[in-house]
Amino acid sequence: MRVQEHPILGNSEKKEAVTIYFDGKPYTAYTGDTVASALLASGVRTLRKHEETASPRGIYCNIGHCFECRVQLNGSETVRACLTTVADGMYVTSLTLPKGASI
Repeated sequence: MRVQEHPILGNSEKKEAVTIYFDGKPYTAYTGDTVASALLASGVRTLRKHEETASPRGIYCNIGHCFECRVQLNGSETVRACLTTVADGMYVTSLTLPKGASI
């Protein structure tokens, strides 16, 4: 599901492979990937659950305008997956806030 060759982004086969963990499961990503693009390329579509309805949420705009792709990074800060570059060994957790909570 990954674009292997792109006129602007280059050839992904020439990039270094790294491992990230999403909800405890390892995924292969490449240097320069965002968390969102790496997970999307691995078939992951749901990144969190809606705070009130518990409906699945994932990548919507993929350019940082919305906040649908919020995830927890390394057990502490909440980030937008589409704006966060992967790092080897990074732990990403799906985010589901309790009803009435806010970031």
